[in-house]
Amino acid sequence: MKETLRSAITEAFREAGLAVRHRDFQAAYGWLERAHILTQRMPLAHAKSHWLMLKLGWLTKDWREVAGQLPRIVAALLLSTIWVPVGNTGRARISAFSAMPLSTELEDLLRED
Repeated sequence: MKETLRSAITEAFREAGLAVRHRDFQAAYGWLERAHILTQRMPLAHAKSHWLMLKLGWLTKDWREVAGQLPRIVAALLLSTIWVPVGNTGRARISAFSAMPLSTELEDLLRED
């Protein structure tokens, strides 16, 4: 894995944690969505992004998010190396099968050189 990608993933998870501690849940979801996009091809890290979204849903009493993350955790572990909808943010309010456009920055991070 490229060092820039590894650093971006670490930053996204770290910033999500800080946002949760500061009770800025919108920012936390934003960072977890970024982590999700960056880790989609890495089963354990991908599942971690869904697990943290589940925990955040629980913390905010967003039961739709909690319920939506449960199957996504299993799918992340089993299917990440086979197929993922590129750019999907991983939230329960988005279809798990919908590809979404990537920013140029995320495209560059995900490009394998």
